[in-house]
Amino acid sequence: MSSFHGHPPRPGSPGILPWLAMPALVVFVAFAVIPLVGVFALSFTTWDGIGAINPSGLASWRAVLTDPRLPHALWVTFLVMAVSWAVQTPVSILLGVFLAGRQRYRAVLGVVYFVPLMLSSAAIAIAYKALLDPNFGLGAGLKIQVLSQDWLGRPGLAFGIVVFVVSWQFIPFHSLIYQGGVQQIPKSLYEAAQLDGAGTVRQFFSITLPQLRYTIVTSSTLMVVGSLTFFDLIFVLTEGGPGDATRVLALDMYKRGFQASLMGQASAIAVILVLIGLALALLLRRLGGRDAGASQLEGV
Repeated sequence: MSSFHGHPPRPGSPGILPWLAMPALVVFVAFAVIPLVGVFALSFTTWDGIGAINPSGLASWRAVLTDPRLPHALWVTFLVMAVSWAVQTPVSILLGVFLAGRQRYRAVLGVVYFVPLMLSSAAIAIAYKALLDPNFGLGAGLKIQVLSQDWLGRPGLAFGIVVFVVSWQFIPFHSLIYQGGVQQIPKSLYEAAQLDGAGTVRQFFSITLPQLRYTIVTSSTLMVVGSLTFFDLIFVLTEGGPGDATRVLALDMYKRGFQASLMGQASAIAVILVLIGLALALLLRRLGGRDAGASQLEGV
Protein backbone atom coordinates (compact mmCIF):
# COMPACT_ATOMS: atom_id res chain seq x y z
CA MET A 1 0.00 0.00 0.00
CA SER A 2 1.42 3.39 -0.96
CA SER A 3 2.39 5.66 1.89
CA PHE A 4 1.47 8.73 -0.15
CA HIS A 5 -1.90 10.08 0.86
CA GLY A 6 -3.83 12.59 -1.23
CA HIS A 7 -3.24 13.79 -4.73
CA PRO A 8 -0.04 15.32 -6.12
CA PRO A 9 -0.24 19.07 -6.63
CA ARG A 10 -1.47 20.16 -10.02
CA PRO A 11 0.58 22.70 -12.03
CA GLY A 12 -2.05 25.37 -11.43
CA SER A 13 -2.53 24.71 -7.71
CA PRO A 14 -1.43 27.41 -5.21
CA GLY A 15 1.07 25.07 -3.53
CA ILE A 16 3.30 24.77 -6.59
CA LEU A 17 3.19 28.40 -7.76
CA PRO A 18 5.95 29.63 -5.40
CA TRP A 19 8.29 26.91 -6.68
CA LEU A 20 7.57 27.87 -10.29
CA ALA A 21 8.48 31.47 -9.47
CA MET A 22 11.74 30.55 -7.72
CA PRO A 23 14.02 30.55 -10.83
CA ALA A 24 12.83 34.02 -11.85
CA LEU A 25 13.21 35.25 -8.27
CA VAL A 26 16.76 33.91 -8.03
CA VAL A 27 17.75 35.59 -11.31
CA PHE A 28 16.11 38.86 -10.21
CA VAL A 29 17.91 38.88 -6.88
CA ALA A 30 21.26 37.90 -8.42
CA PHE A 31 21.22 40.38 -11.31
CA ALA A 32 19.07 43.24 -9.96
CA VAL A 33 18.82 43.40 -6.18
CA ILE A 34 22.41 42.47 -5.26
CA PRO A 35 24.04 44.83 -7.84
CA LEU A 36 21.70 47.62 -6.75
CA VAL A 37 22.65 47.12 -3.11
CA GLY A 38 26.32 47.06 -4.13
CA VAL A 39 26.01 50.33 -6.07
CA PHE A 40 24.19 51.95 -3.15
CA ALA A 41 26.98 50.87 -0.78
CA LEU A 42 29.62 52.05 -3.26
CA SER A 43 28.08 55.53 -3.28
CA PHE A 44 29.35 55.99 0.30
CA THR A 45 32.95 55.26 -0.67
CA THR A 46 35.83 56.75 -2.61
CA TRP A 47 37.18 54.47 -5.34
CA ASP A 48 39.07 55.04 -8.56
CA GLY A 49 37.98 51.74 -10.08
CA ILE A 50 41.35 50.02 -9.59
CA GLY A 51 42.76 50.57 -6.11
CA ALA A 52 41.32 50.03 -2.67
CA ILE A 53 37.77 51.02 -1.82
CA ASN A 54 37.81 53.55 1.01
CA PRO A 55 34.66 54.44 2.99
CA SER A 56 34.03 58.18 2.80
CA GLY A 57 30.58 58.64 4.30
CA LEU A 58 28.50 61.25 2.48
CA ALA A 59 31.45 62.80 0.63
CA SER A 60 30.42 61.41 -2.78
CA TRP A 61 26.78 62.39 -2.29
CA ARG A 62 27.81 65.87 -1.16
CA ALA A 63 30.03 66.31 -4.21
CA VAL A 64 27.24 65.23 -6.57
CA LEU A 65 24.39 67.19 -4.97
CA THR A 66 26.42 70.41 -4.72
CA ASP A 67 27.79 70.20 -8.27
CA PRO A 68 26.29 73.08 -10.32
CA ARG A 69 26.21 70.82 -13.39
CA LEU A 70 23.72 68.41 -11.78
CA PRO A 71 20.58 70.61 -12.22
CA HIS A 72 21.46 71.14 -15.89
CA ALA A 73 21.97 67.39 -16.44
CA LEU A 74 18.63 66.71 -14.75
CA TRP A 75 16.94 69.34 -16.91
CA VAL A 76 18.37 67.90 -20.14
CA THR A 77 17.39 64.38 -19.04
CA PHE A 78 13.78 65.36 -18.37
CA LEU A 79 13.65 67.44 -21.54
CA VAL A 80 14.83 64.53 -23.68
CA MET A 81 12.32 62.32 -21.88
CA ALA A 82 9.37 64.69 -22.41
CA VAL A 83 10.10 65.62 -26.03
CA SER A 84 10.89 62.06 -27.12
CA TRP A 85 7.67 60.86 -25.44
CA ALA A 86 5.68 63.58 -27.23
CA VAL A 87 7.17 62.51 -30.55
CA GLN A 88 7.14 58.74 -30.14
CA THR A 89 3.68 58.24 -28.62
CA PRO A 90 1.42 59.66 -31.38
CA VAL A 91 3.57 58.22 -34.17
CA SER A 92 3.69 54.80 -32.49
CA ILE A 93 -0.09 54.79 -31.97
CA LEU A 94 -0.78 55.67 -35.60
CA LEU A 95 1.69 53.08 -36.89
CA GLY A 96 0.33 50.45 -34.49
CA VAL A 97 -3.23 51.07 -35.66
CA PHE A 98 -2.12 50.97 -39.29
CA LEU A 99 -0.15 47.73 -38.87
CA ALA A 100 -3.11 46.07 -37.10
CA GLY A 101 -4.91 45.88 -40.47
CA ARG A 102 -5.28 42.63 -42.34
CA GLN A 103 -3.72 43.59 -45.67
CA ARG A 104 -0.70 41.50 -46.57
CA TYR A 105 1.56 44.43 -47.38
CA ARG A 106 1.12 45.72 -43.84
CA ALA A 107 2.88 42.64 -42.48
CA VAL A 108 5.83 43.35 -44.79
CA LEU A 109 5.89 46.98 -43.70
CA GLY A 110 5.80 45.85 -40.07
CA VAL A 111 9.03 43.91 -40.63
CA VAL A 112 10.64 46.89 -42.38
CA TYR A 113 9.59 49.26 -39.57
CA PHE A 114 11.12 46.92 -37.00
CA VAL A 115 14.61 47.00 -38.57
CA PRO A 116 15.91 50.07 -36.63
CA LEU A 117 15.29 48.31 -33.33
CA MET A 118 17.56 45.43 -34.34
CA LEU A 119 20.52 47.76 -34.89
CA SER A 120 22.83 48.73 -32.04
CA SER A 121 22.59 52.28 -30.73
CA ALA A 122 26.30 52.85 -31.32
CA ALA A 123 26.03 51.77 -34.97
CA ILE A 124 23.02 54.04 -35.49
CA ALA A 125 24.87 56.98 -33.92
CA ILE A 126 27.93 56.42 -36.12
CA ALA A 127 25.75 56.25 -39.25
CA TYR A 128 23.83 59.43 -38.44
CA LYS A 129 27.02 61.25 -37.44
CA ALA A 130 28.46 60.46 -40.86
CA LEU A 131 25.25 61.45 -42.67
CA LEU A 132 25.02 64.76 -40.81
CA ASP A 133 28.65 65.78 -41.35
CA PRO A 134 28.50 69.26 -42.94
CA ASN A 135 31.56 68.61 -45.14
CA PHE A 136 31.23 64.97 -46.17
CA GLY A 137 27.68 64.01 -45.20
CA LEU A 138 24.41 63.65 -47.05
CA GLY A 139 23.91 67.38 -47.59
CA ALA A 140 27.36 67.89 -49.10
CA GLY A 141 26.98 64.83 -51.31
CA LEU A 142 23.60 65.92 -52.67
CA LYS A 143 24.62 69.61 -52.89
CA ILE A 144 21.66 70.61 -50.70
CA GLN A 145 22.55 73.67 -48.64
CA VAL A 146 19.79 73.11 -46.06
CA LEU A 147 21.20 69.68 -45.14
CA SER A 148 24.77 70.96 -44.93
CA GLN A 149 24.34 72.72 -41.59
CA ASP A 150 26.45 72.02 -38.53
CA TRP A 151 23.75 69.79 -37.03
CA LEU A 152 25.81 68.54 -34.11
CA GLY A 153 27.69 71.79 -33.47
CA ARG A 154 24.71 73.94 -32.44
CA PRO A 155 22.92 73.29 -29.12
CA GLY A 156 19.36 73.46 -30.42
CA LEU A 157 20.05 71.41 -33.55
CA ALA A 158 22.07 68.83 -31.62
CA PHE A 159 19.26 68.36 -29.11
CA GLY A 160 16.73 67.96 -31.92
CA ILE A 161 18.93 65.40 -33.67
CA VAL A 162 19.26 63.36 -30.45
CA VAL A 163 15.47 63.29 -30.01
CA PHE A 164 14.97 62.40 -33.68
CA VAL A 165 17.46 59.52 -33.66
CA VAL A 166 16.13 58.14 -30.37
CA SER A 167 12.57 58.28 -31.70
CA TRP A 168 13.58 56.71 -35.00
CA GLN A 169 15.13 53.76 -33.17
CA PHE A 170 12.42 53.04 -30.60
CA ILE A 171 9.17 53.92 -32.40
CA PRO A 172 9.06 50.40 -33.96
CA PHE A 173 9.09 48.76 -30.52
CA HIS A 174 6.21 50.85 -29.22
CA SER A 175 4.32 50.46 -32.50
CA LEU A 176 4.47 46.71 -31.93
CA ILE A 177 2.97 47.19 -28.45
CA TYR A 178 0.13 49.31 -29.83
CA GLN A 179 -0.44 46.87 -32.67
CA GLY A 180 -1.05 44.13 -30.12
CA GLY A 181 -3.31 46.42 -28.12
CA VAL A 182 -5.44 47.27 -31.15
CA GLN A 183 -5.83 43.61 -32.04
CA GLN A 184 -7.27 42.97 -28.57
CA ILE A 185 -10.13 45.45 -29.10
CA PRO A 186 -13.42 43.60 -29.77
CA LYS A 187 -14.48 43.89 -33.41
CA SER A 188 -18.09 44.23 -32.29
CA LEU A 189 -17.36 47.77 -31.09
CA TYR A 190 -16.34 48.85 -34.58
CA GLU A 191 -19.26 47.03 -36.18
CA ALA A 192 -21.70 48.82 -33.89
CA ALA A 193 -20.02 52.15 -34.65
CA GLN A 194 -20.31 51.54 -38.38
CA LEU A 195 -24.01 50.82 -38.00
CA ASP A 196 -24.36 54.16 -36.23
CA GLY A 197 -22.64 55.88 -39.16
CA ALA A 198 -19.33 56.64 -37.43
CA GLY A 199 -16.42 57.17 -39.80
CA THR A 200 -12.81 56.04 -39.44
CA VAL A 201 -11.67 59.17 -37.62
CA ARG A 202 -14.61 59.07 -35.21
CA GLN A 203 -13.97 55.38 -34.49
CA PHE A 204 -10.32 56.12 -33.77
CA PHE A 205 -11.06 58.82 -31.19
CA SER A 206 -14.18 57.21 -29.69
CA ILE A 207 -13.14 53.54 -29.63
CA THR A 208 -9.47 52.93 -30.38
CA LEU A 209 -7.87 55.56 -28.13
CA PRO A 210 -10.08 54.87 -25.07
CA GLN A 211 -9.49 51.13 -25.43
CA LEU A 212 -5.72 51.72 -25.65
CA ARG A 213 -5.64 53.55 -22.32
CA TYR A 214 -3.73 50.87 -20.41
CA THR A 215 -1.52 50.14 -23.40
CA ILE A 216 -0.55 53.81 -23.46
CA VAL A 217 0.32 53.61 -19.76
CA THR A 218 2.51 50.55 -20.34
CA SER A 219 4.24 52.04 -23.37
CA SER A 220 4.75 55.39 -21.65
CA THR A 221 6.28 53.69 -18.61
CA LEU A 222 8.78 51.80 -20.77
CA MET A 223 9.47 54.95 -22.78
CA VAL A 224 9.98 57.26 -19.81
CA VAL A 225 12.02 54.87 -17.68
CA GLY A 226 14.06 53.79 -20.69
CA SER A 227 14.93 57.39 -21.55
CA LEU A 228 16.78 57.65 -18.24
CA THR A 229 19.36 55.16 -19.51
CA PHE A 230 20.15 56.84 -22.87
CA PHE A 231 23.91 56.81 -22.93
CA ASP A 232 25.64 54.99 -25.78
CA LEU A 233 23.75 56.75 -28.57
CA ILE A 234 24.30 60.23 -27.10
CA PHE A 235 27.92 59.45 -26.20
CA VAL A 236 28.81 58.42 -29.76
CA LEU A 237 26.66 61.07 -31.45
CA THR A 238 27.49 64.22 -29.46
CA GLU A 239 29.49 63.20 -26.34
CA GLY A 240 27.14 65.48 -24.42
CA GLY A 241 27.95 68.53 -26.53
CA PRO A 242 28.08 71.06 -27.87
CA GLY A 243 29.02 72.34 -24.42
CA ASP A 244 26.62 70.47 -22.15
CA ALA A 245 23.57 70.78 -24.43
CA THR A 246 22.98 67.01 -24.57
CA ARG A 247 24.72 65.95 -21.35
CA VAL A 248 22.07 63.72 -19.76
CA LEU A 249 22.41 62.23 -16.29
CA ALA A 250 23.43 58.78 -17.54
CA LEU A 251 26.24 60.32 -19.60
CA ASP A 252 27.31 62.38 -16.58
CA MET A 253 27.49 59.15 -14.59
CA TYR A 254 29.76 57.56 -17.21
CA LYS A 255 32.09 60.55 -17.40
CA ARG A 256 32.47 60.71 -13.63
CA GLY A 257 33.03 56.99 -13.23
CA PHE A 258 35.13 56.00 -16.23
CA GLN A 259 36.77 59.24 -17.33
CA ALA A 260 37.32 60.98 -13.99
CA SER A 261 37.68 57.69 -12.01
CA LEU A 262 35.14 58.83 -9.41
CA MET A 263 33.20 55.61 -8.92
CA GLY A 264 31.63 56.79 -5.67
CA GLN A 265 30.05 59.82 -7.34
CA ALA A 266 29.02 57.76 -10.37
CA SER A 267 27.31 55.27 -8.03
CA ALA A 268 25.45 58.12 -6.33
CA ILE A 269 24.13 59.28 -9.72
CA ALA A 270 23.12 55.69 -10.51
CA VAL A 271 21.07 55.56 -7.31
CA ILE A 272 19.44 58.88 -8.25
CA LEU A 273 18.50 57.46 -11.66
CA VAL A 274 16.95 54.38 -10.05
CA LEU A 275 14.92 56.51 -7.64
CA ILE A 276 13.70 58.80 -10.43
CA GLY A 277 12.74 55.82 -12.60
CA LEU A 278 10.88 54.16 -9.73
CA ALA A 279 9.00 57.37 -8.89
CA LEU A 280 8.00 57.96 -12.52
CA ALA A 281 6.86 54.36 -12.97
CA LEU A 282 4.68 54.54 -9.84
CA LEU A 283 3.28 57.90 -10.94
CA LEU A 284 2.33 56.62 -14.40
CA ARG A 285 0.76 53.53 -12.89
CA ARG A 286 -1.28 55.68 -10.54
CA LEU A 287 -2.37 57.98 -13.36
CA GLY A 288 -3.37 54.96 -15.44
CA GLY A 289 -5.58 53.52 -12.73
CA ARG A 290 -5.41 50.43 -10.57
CA ASP A 291 -6.61 48.10 -13.32
CA ALA A 292 -3.72 48.85 -15.70
CA GLY A 293 -1.70 45.79 -14.75
CA ALA A 294 -4.71 43.48 -14.73
CA SER A 295 -5.82 44.73 -18.14
CA GLN A 296 -2.39 44.06 -19.63
CA LEU A 297 -2.31 40.55 -18.18
CA GLU A 298 -5.71 39.79 -19.66
CA GLY A 299 -4.50 40.83 -23.11
CA VAL A 300 -1.48 38.51 -23.03
